[in-house]
Amino acid sequence: MRKLGWTALAVVLLGACTQEAAEDAAGNGVADSGATTDAAGAEAPATQTVSTPDTVRGAEDSGEHGAEGAVHPPLDPYPSTYEPYASGATLITGATILTGAGERIDNGSVLLEGGKISAIGAAGAVDAPAGANTIDAAGKWVTPGVIDIHSHLGDYPSPSTASTSDGNEATAPNTAEVWTEHSVWPQDAGFTRALAGGITSMQVLPGSANLFGGRSVILKNVPSRTVQEMKFPGAPYGLKMACGENPKRVYGDKGGPSTRMGNFSHYRTAWIEASDYKKQWDDYWKAYAKWAEKDNAKDDAEDEGAEDAPEAPSRNLKLETLAGVLRGDIRVNMHCYRADEMVQVMDMGKEFGYKVSTFHHAIEAYKVADYLAENGVCAAMWADWWGFKLEAYDAVNENAALVDAQANSCAIIHSDSATGIQRLNQEAAKAMAAGWRIGLEIAPEDAITWITANPAKAMGVLDQTGTLEVGKMADVVIWNRNPFSVYAKAEQVFIDGAMMYDRSDPKRSPRMDFEIGQQDNQHTGGAGQ
Repeated sequence: MRKLGWTALAVVLLGACTQEAAEDAAGNGVADSGATTDAAGAEAPATQTVSTPDTVRGAEDSGEHGAEGAVHPPLDPYPSTYEPYASGATLITGATILTGAGERIDNGSVLLEGGKISAIGAAGAVDAPAGANTIDAAGKWVTPGVIDIHSHLGDYPSPSTASTSDGNEATAPNTAEVWTEHSVWPQDAGFTRALAGGITSMQVLPGSANLFGGRSVILKNVPSRTVQEMKFPGAPYGLKMACGENPKRVYGDKGGPSTRMGNFSHYRTAWIEASDYKKQWDDYWKAYAKWAEKDNAKDDAEDEGAEDAPEAPSRNLKLETLAGVLRGDIRVNMHCYRADEMVQVMDMGKEFGYKVSTFHHAIEAYKVADYLAENGVCAAMWADWWGFKLEAYDAVNENAALVDAQANSCAIIHSDSATGIQRLNQEAAKAMAAGWRIGLEIAPEDAITWITANPAKAMGVLDQTGTLEVGKMADVVIWNRNPFSVYAKAEQVFIDGAMMYDRSDPKRSPRMDFEIGQQDNQHTGGAGQ
C-alpha cells in the first residue's frame, strides 16, 4: 500500500489544463519555433534483452515466439508505480445508483472493499462486513468515477505561463516521438479542482498543432510526487493526431503542409515508413528465432563455422510509436472536426491496417454517426462549444445525442478545459437536454455512460473501471442529488476505495505544495471555493 510519510504529499494533488479550443480561438496557441520540415526522429540507444519473448508483442504478431536473448525495445520504460491509498470497507446505502452499465438502482447499496467493488444491489441485500464504515446516502446519487478522455492537465498547468506551457511540441508536423507524460507536472492545482468535480481518471494528451502530436498517458487523479505514481496501471498508450486547420495553419509557412491534401500526404508517408520499420523488427525477430534454433545458438556457439546472431535494427522513437499503432498496442486519438475528414481518416486506417479509437471534438459527428457506429469508432464531443474557427462552425447541440442514438454507438463528453473538467456532469446534462428537445428521451442511466463507461472503453481500461460492477476498481462518486442537475455537487469521491475528497471535510480537500502560503489559500481548495 502507498506510504503516507510525506508532509508534502498530504497537500499535493492533480492539476490544471489549457484547452486546444482556446488555442484555436486565439489563432495559434503554440510557440513559433521556425522549424520547417519533419525531422527524421532521434534514435534511442537504449534497448533491453527480454528473457520471456512470448510476452513481446512484436514477436507474437510476426507469427513467431522469438527467442531468449533477442533485442526488444521496452514497451513501457517508465512503468506505473501507482499504489492505491489505504482504505477500509465502506458501505454506501440508500442512494439512487447509476452503475454506468445501463442500470439504475433506486434505494441501492454498493460495498467498497479491498479497493474494489465488492457487492452492489438493493439496499438491504448488501451486508456490511464487521467494522465497515456505513454512509447513509438516502436522497443522494452514486455513480462511477467520472473519466475525462481529453485533458491537458499537468501539461498546461496552473499557473499558466509560457514557462509552464509544455503541451505542444510544435517543432515539426510529426512529433510522434514525444510522450506527454514527460511534461506532466503533478502539482498542477487543476487536478484538485477536477477531483472536486468527481474526476477519478483522465487521459492527458499532447496538443493539436501537429499531424502526429505524440503519445498520451492515462492517469489516476491522486496526490503524487511523480507522474509514474499517477499512471493508470496496465493502461495502453494513445497516439494524438490532428487533421484539418491546425496543422496546415501552424506549418503552412514553415515548409508545409499548407493544405488538407498536404496533411494526408504527410500521414500516408509516415505510415509507409512505420510499416517498413515494423517489418524490419518483425523480420529480425523471425531471423533471431530461426538462428536460436540452430546448434550455433547453444553453448558451442563459438565453434568454427557458427553464424553470428542477427543484428537488431536501430531504434527510432518516432517510428516506434507509429509501429505500436500498427501492432494494435497504441490507440489513435484523432482531433478532427469535419465529417468528411473523419470518413477519409477511417479509410486511411483501413489502408494501413490500424483503427481510430476516438475522434475528438468531432463537431460534425452527427453527420456521419452511422459510419462511426459501423466502424466501432467513438466520438468525444463538447456539449455546446463551437464557432471559434470555420471547421468548428457547423455544430448542433444535439450532436452527442444523435451519435448516441445509433445502434452500437460510443458517445463521449469530454472537456479539453481546466474549468470544463470540473463540471463534466453538467456538460453531459446539457447534451442530454438537447437530445430530449428533439424527442430522444435519454435516461440518466444511459447518459452517465458518456462520462464513465464510454471513455473507459475508448481508452482501453473498461475492464478495470468506468462502471460499478463487482471486481472493478472502487472509483465512486456520491452526489448530493441527480448528477445531471445544475445544482449537483460531488460530495465525496473515492478512488480505489479510498476517500480522496470530502466536500465537508477540510482534511479531504487537498491543496498542492505550490499553493501553500499563497494569498487567499482557503482550506476548501479542492472544492474550488
